[in-house]
Amino acid sequence: MLEQLLIFTRGGLILWTCKELGNALKGSPIDTLIRSCLLEERSGAASYNYDAPGAAYTLKWTFHNDLGLVFVAVYQRILHLLYVDDLLAMMKHSFSEIYDSKRTVYNDFDETFRQIRMEAEARAEELKKSKHLNKPISNVKKQGQAQNAGFEGGSKKSEGRLANCDGDGDYVKGHKLGNGVSNGIDVEVEESRVAAVVNGKENTSSNIGAFDVTKLQKKLKSKGGKKTDTVVDKGSKPDPKKKITKKNRVWDDSPRESKLDFTDPVHGNGNEDVQVVAADHGESMMDKEEIVSSDSETEEDEEVEKGSKPDANKKGWFSSMFQSIAGKANLEKADLEPALKALKDRLMTKNVAEEIAEKLCESVAMSLEGKKLASFTRISSTVQGAMEEALVRILTPRRSIDILRDVHAAKEQNKPYVVVFVGVNGVGKSTNLAKVAYWLLQHKVSVMMAACDTFRSGAVEQLRTHARRLQIPIFEKGYEKDPAIVAKEAIQEATRNGSEVVLVDTAGRMQDNEPLMRALSKLIYLNNPDLVLFVGEALVGNDAVDQLSKFNQKLADLSNSPNARLIDGILLTKFDTIDDKVGAALSMVYISGAPVMFVGCGQSYTDLKKLNVKSIVKTLLK
Repeated sequence: MLEQLLIFTRGGLILWTCKELGNALKGSPIDTLIRSCLLEERSGAASYNYDAPGAAYTLKWTFHNDLGLVFVAVYQRILHLLYVDDLLAMMKHSFSEIYDSKRTVYNDFDETFRQIRMEAEARAEELKKSKHLNKPISNVKKQGQAQNAGFEGGSKKSEGRLANCDGDGDYVKGHKLGNGVSNGIDVEVEESRVAAVVNGKENTSSNIGAFDVTKLQKKLKSKGGKKTDTVVDKGSKPDPKKKITKKNRVWDDSPRESKLDFTDPVHGNGNEDVQVVAADHGESMMDKEEIVSSDSETEEDEEVEKGSKPDANKKGWFSSMFQSIAGKANLEKADLEPALKALKDRLMTKNVAEEIAEKLCESVAMSLEGKKLASFTRISSTVQGAMEEALVRILTPRRSIDILRDVHAAKEQNKPYVVVFVGVNGVGKSTNLAKVAYWLLQHKVSVMMAACDTFRSGAVEQLRTHARRLQIPIFEKGYEKDPAIVAKEAIQEATRNGSEVVLVDTAGRMQDNEPLMRALSKLIYLNNPDLVLFVGEALVGNDAVDQLSKFNQKLADLSNSPNARLIDGILLTKFDTIDDKVGAALSMVYISGAPVMFVGCGQSYTDLKKLNVKSIVKTLLK
């Protein structure tokens, strides 16, 4: 049964809701659909699942792009209603005939909807009946084939075996006999029978078995006895020897070191040759505005036209010229396919993940299908314009990413602003943490580093070197410590010392490493940071989808809190090494919904900047 049905404009004005379906929805599935699916260019999907406390809904929708209308149906996920797609299509056709842009109330559509709903439900019932009628026929055929194969004279035991067959005629494996032996021998016997039938040697005489049952029973008993004997022998084996621990190798006569942690203490003399450069590097690129040149996009249009040239030749020069002057009545999917295919290939050459490029093209096709093409407008330029709008909408942050404002807000509450840097191995977490620290120092913000990478050799020393160069405090406890506890103590120390920001460095970990992901989830749950930054390389392509989706999934699955903390923002590194292959930024934002807050573009402390959305979109479509 349907829970809710409504029609609204793309501007958010509700034109009609079904009064017969007055059920109060749990949660806000419509708002979530608009926010998480329609506005994020995921409208190419067939449906959207929404989970609320005590309810699970499925939402389906369709667009009337020419009129700017959205038709949405909500129903319980467990029901699997077959007629919803037909119902939405019929509603779209009927409502478009009475739609008037000046009207806001459509009470007269209630009666039309009742007729449409009855017709759609009747079609679904006919479809169900036809499916049920087809099933017995197929079963009769299978039974007839089994009888023709010569099994009608078999025993009840063989009939039981036939009942365990799947659709391909294979027997169910792993069925245990009474004496504990697997039914592999039964399978061999039955297969030999089938082979005999196939060779045309069907046994119709009284000696239908073609094998001695007593011999088979003896064989089974002997095999069962052997198996039990072996089990007894295994049980009678003596206990294995205790595991011998490997002794450390002694290279000389010097006394053995009992400590493996050779890191210098914080108050050591290791800073004699470290240069202090906090005031020498100048202004960070975060505070500089990047200028984007506004070149003409004729080259792009020409490239897209090349992809659709064969279709233009088929239609003829005069028809295509007339179509561009007069305008096409309504765009169809077949008209959009050549331009969308060229755009998908272009996005993939710019390092966008294939799955993301395909979903984007589906969403653009959904938004343009049925729309009227304006005069003197080519399909390729229309598709490219729609794709550009979609990319800008995806890459533009939907919330404030002003960290300095959040730092001052935390300061008013007398607590430090905590940022945790997470990511896979070797992407540059520690280096870019130092860049963020340098940028904060330029804005007169006091910073403390927390060395919570207690796993990788040299991680503490690397962070300590950055801290000495930037002249900021660092909290460390050495190696082989619990990073969650180290981070907690660092935050407490920052509160006592009056540090405004704590930057927490964590160990690199692969997204499939569950023990390390569990430790990261514990760190985030225990310390509740203000910002969880995922540090990722701009060099990755399809792997960006796997990394971010699995990081978010593991953080949600392994969290002890019902409201799990996920990734809040993205820091893209090595952006200066990719030329125009900027697709990783799009893939990461699309799959996680988190904005790109920083972009690392060099080796020095100043090489950190904001993401220029217009520049990225222009590069993607170039």
